[in-house]
Amino acid sequence: MLERIVQNAPFFLLVCGRCFALIMTLPLFSMRTISRRVKLTLTFYLAYIILPHISLDTYMPYISSDGSFSLDYILVLGGEVFIGIITGFFVNIIFTAFSAAGQFFAFQMGFSASEVYDALSQVENPLMGQFFNLIAMLLFLQNQWGQRLFGGALVSSFQTMNALKIVAAAGQDKIVTFMLAGLTKLFADAFIIALPIMGTLLLVSITTGILGKAAPQMNLLSEGFPIMILLTFFIITNLMGVLCNFFIASFGSGFTLLESLFAFFRGGQ
Repeated sequence: MLERIVQNAPFFLLVCGRCFALIMTLPLFSMRTISRRVKLTLTFYLAYIILPHISLDTYMPYISSDGSFSLDYILVLGGEVFIGIITGFFVNIIFTAFSAAGQFFAFQMGFSASEVYDALSQVENPLMGQFFNLIAMLLFLQNQWGQRLFGGALVSSFQTMNALKIVAAAGQDKIVTFMLAGLTKLFADAFIIALPIMGTLLLVSITTGILGKAAPQMNLLSEGFPIMILLTFFIITNLMGVLCNFFIASFGSGFTLLESLFAFFRGGQ
């Protein structure tokens, strides 16, 4: 196997470029707490496993017989990195939906000011968004979606997609449609997750406002935030099983979109 890697070093570098771009954009793996040495090691390990399962004929015209690099090869390598970024960014969109759902109702429950640094998304995130993000990551790892991503989706991307197909007009349109579908899925999933909590908190806010107007001496405004916080956690606790099932279904629908992208480029062969 090592002899195959040495003989096909330019092809191995192309595989490493896509794998490294995917790892650098994926949630959890893109965290700054994970050292670059670990990321590079995982990149070479994935490329070592994937190389025997892919066809190298597509890139043969862009690699000279003596193995020297050219401008065409550099452009192809950039295209491989771009494909890895697209794949990792789409998976990141799936996780962003869970974080956005927490942001939707964090203001109503009084947690909008309690933003902390989220190591997974690497942005300032409300506590509830980070809480949902951590649950989603736990389910992602527990249900072996990570193995499906690296063992199935990544190999399928090499078998169906390459930089040359994306440059084509049909490939460009498909990529744009694919990313727009991912963004649509982000807001739809986030709204579905947050809707029960937002609707309940809205009714409680209206009720508190009516009672506060009817009996100002009760001073319900000072008690509003504790009530909202307790009620939100009560709703989340009772809906946790349903939310976990929805998280898993969201991963499934996201990977279905990814498979449709691979199927489109496979049909173009």
